[in-house]
Amino acid sequence: MRWAGGKRWLLPTIKMLVGTRQFSAYHEPFLGGASVFLGLRQFRKAYLRDSNAELIATYRAIRDHYAEVAARVLLYGNDSETYYAVRASVPEDKVEQAARFLYLNHTSFNGIYRVNLEGVYNVPFGNRPSPQIPTAEHLRDVAKRLIRARLETGDFAKCLKHVNKGDLVFLDPPYTVAHNHNGFIKYNQRLFSFDDQKRLSALIGEIKERDAHYILANAAHASIADLFDNGDILIETSRRNSIGGINAARGSATEYLFTNLELPR
Repeated sequence: MRWAGGKRWLLPTIKMLVGTRQFSAYHEPFLGGASVFLGLRQFRKAYLRDSNAELIATYRAIRDHYAEVAARVLLYGNDSETYYAVRASVPEDKVEQAARFLYLNHTSFNGIYRVNLEGVYNVPFGNRPSPQIPTAEHLRDVAKRLIRARLETGDFAKCLKHVNKGDLVFLDPPYTVAHNHNGFIKYNQRLFSFDDQKRLSALIGEIKERDAHYILANAAHASIADLFDNGDILIETSRRNSIGGINAARGSATEYLFTNLELPR
């Protein structure tokens, strides 16, 4: 998946934090593009969750029918006429729904998932000359990983029902801060408010009470540092910022990682 705020770039740091540890189970309640789940191997089962029902339905279809999904995606051309026709379609078949989601994800502008007030996907055509739409081989590999995963839709806090001692929980919420003028953050405020950040902080407390481990990725901002200051480790990371429209600031962006994992020596 192309996913705004995806954490593929952060995988080397997360792998360094995890090291050779083995975990009873892995949890990711803000699944998005699933790059961290797909990049780690230190668990036998996983509990994956996202509030985006179309996204979770796509992962389920890939898990159960990856070859059919791949074949359907290849039928679409990379041009604006096809794009807007597919975007306007409302398929009822699960395989077709997943193929539509993957196609729009890879040919839309910046890989952003956005819907209007009626819940209709409205991201414009990206005009990408060579979109890297997953092949059947790619989807087969993802399907193999998803076989041992439980996929659920809903609020992130519900992930706690599955968390037990020795588990790892990776948390990557939409970035919101108390005061920020960045347009993308302002848009996310409607999706994940600062009150939601407070609920997330409380969830981390409950994860720790169960003797489980967590890694939280979040915006580098004083309000976030204060909210999640619970005596655990704070790491500053840097990434290339390519999110937002024409007026969005681009360049290097600093982000925070919080964790109760001991740093490797």
